[in-house]
Amino acid sequence: MQLTDDDFTLFGLPRRHALARAELDARWRALQAEVHPDKFASQGAAAQRVAMQWAVRVNEAYQRLKDPLARGAYLCELAGAAVDAENNTAMPPAFLMQQMEWREALDEARDAAAVEAIDDQVAAQETTMLAQLTRQLDEDANATAAAQTVRSLMFVKRFRDDIGRRLEALDA
Repeated sequence: MQLTDDDFTLFGLPRRHALARAELDARWRALQAEVHPDKFASQGAAAQRVAMQWAVRVNEAYQRLKDPLARGAYLCELAGAAVDAENNTAMPPAFLMQQMEWREALDEARDAAAVEAIDDQVAAQETTMLAQLTRQLDEDANATAAAQTVRSLMFVKRFRDDIGRRLEALDA
């Protein structure tokens, strides 16, 4: 194990988008048990600092791997197809139209039931897109197409965050 290992190597997992969450969680617990700073308390401050670096590295990798969107973006980067969401905001016209329709529907929604119905629709689309991302990465080995799907999923995530804020405002 080296600090410079990619997250999958660090966790001893295959480079795949489809991961068993239970296996990931179990591997995270095992790694934390190996590198936890308390385990090195008797070895002095230097050993504890190194253990802290390892613990941080393991936690960062775990956070990235447990989130399907972050994992997808990471796999794209590992394959040489950076998502580059800050500079590449081009989206297919049909996707942009869908986003506009969702935004209009959210603006027009007057009660929590209407907002929740929109969220259900968006969540179903998100599930479909995540399955598409898994196919693109694991079956097609098409990181370029997957990077576009990741960018689209980032839009969907932001919109679902907006839906959540709208629901909170309606509950207040």
